[in-house]
Order: sequence, then C-alpha cells, then structure tokens
Amino acid sequence: MMTKKMMAIAAIALGLLGVSCSSDDGPPVSNLTLELVGLEVLTNGATYEGWIVVDGEAISTGKFNSAANSLTFPVITSNLENATEFILSVEPPNDSDPDPSKTKLLSGTFSGNVAQVSVNTVVGDFSAVSGRFIMATPTDVVADNDEFGIWFEDPSGVQTVAGLNLPTLADGWKYEGWVIFNNIPVTTGTFSDVDNFDDASPYSGNGPSPNYPGEDFLNSAPQGLTFPTDGDVRGKTVVISIEPFPDYDQATPFFVKPLSGIAGQNVAPAINNISATNNAPFGRVLR
Repeated sequence: MMTKKMMAIAAIALGLLGVSCSSDDGPPVSNLTLELVGLEVLTNGATYEGWIVVDGEAISTGKFNSAANSLTFPVITSNLENATEFILSVEPPNDSDPDPSKTKLLSGTFSGNVAQVSVNTVVGDFSAVSGRFIMATPTDVVADNDEFGIWFEDPSGVQTVAGLNLPTLADGWKYEGWVIFNNIPVTTGTFSDVDNFDDASPYSGNGPSPNYPGEDFLNSAPQGLTFPTDGDVRGKTVVISIEPFPDYDQATPFFVKPLSGIAGQNVAPAINNISATNNAPFGRVLR
C-alpha cells in the first residue's frame, strides 16, 4: 500500500515531469501582410519568397506561389519591428539557397508600418519605355520575303539606331523579344543591350544580322509551326518581356511585359511601334 509520503513524492515527481516536457512557445510573432496587385502564378516549380532586411541581413518571411491580392505570414516580432526594407524575389525550382536569388521583383523601404513596393526600385524604371521595329529578313538572300523577320531597330533617321528605349536591368534579369504565331509564343532572343546582338538566332539564315535584337523566322520552327510559312510577322502580337536569369521557363514569356503591340502590314522601311503596357506588379507591405 502506498503511504501518504510516497504519494506526495510521486505527485512532486509528476509535477517536475510536467514542467520539463512543456513546449517552448518560442519568441513572439506578428503578422506581415502583403497587399500586392499584378502577380501571376509562376510556372515550372518556381516560387516567390518574401524577405525583410534587418541590420543589413535578409530574413525570409516565407515562400508562396499565388496571385492572391492579400497574403499574411507570421514573422518574429522583434525582426519585424526592426526591419527597414521588404523584398520579393523569384526563386528557382528546387531552391535550397538560404539567401535571396538575384532575381528580385519588388522592393520598398518601411515608413512606419508600411512599405510601398514596386518593380521600379529593384528591376528597372519602366515609366518612360517605348519601342520601334521593322520587318525584314537580312540573314537570307531572298528579296521579297521581309514579312518573315523582325528587328528592333529604327532606320528612319540619317543613321539606323536602336529601336528600343528600355532601362538597364538589375542582375538576375534579361529582356526577351517574342512574336505570337497561332497562339504560340516564339522568341526573338534574350538580350541585355538594346544596341547589340541578342543571345541567339535559332531561326535565322546564315547571312549577317543587324547589330540589334531580332530574328528571321526562316528555319527550324518550334513544334506546331512551319517556317517560313507560319513566320509571317504581319498582324501578329509583338512583346518585350523581362525574364529571370537563369530562366526557369524558356517556352513562354514572363508575365511582366514592358512593351507590346501589333505588327502592321508594311515591311521595311516602314516603322512599327510597340507601346508601354504598364503591367508591372506593385503594392504595399504592412507590419
């Protein structure tokens, strides 16, 4: 039979055991709310990741892949109170790097409990962009097939000049031109410099190309198209996008497209214009 003394000792032991096994709640947390307009769901396993900057160090607030206009994340209160900046990055598929990628999409500085975030502060200022192009096929010897090529140049003056007025992009981004044929986006090449060749010419001929981004749609068409038959640029949608670099989805344009327009019916020397889309995401972050 258990004596009163034994029962008391057992009760104390159980009490001590209860204290030692109690869960540690950790530091207090507060809500960080993202109110963002214009995001789209990312493809091929890429994700967004939020970051707050505390004493110069980027601290993750969590990954997501959503186009929702409002998202809330729990963040350690002391970190949130001391944060000076918010950054939204695009992280590649299977990302295991504890630091932000170079592909930063939005950023803003906290003023009180609010940070207004935009593309202009971290990618490039797209407030005054414009574009011109001609339809021509300089990389072959056929004289009357200029409708099968597009070059982002402006030959209307005394000298030919770049047709694109675009800001220099931050690290982690490149521009890419696109023409939409039969609902299939086809690249004209990625580039960083509007005054120079783009990075590839997979569909062009063997002749010399202009010193500007562009493409002749003559050979090796992507699946679903036949070049040059389907490569007629006239009446097609023409787009300049920004693309993550390295690019995790090379088949479709990234959703931020600074310039877009419809090609006319007249080939070079006729000039075609593409206009600012103003479709870059923006918003605010609340703590």
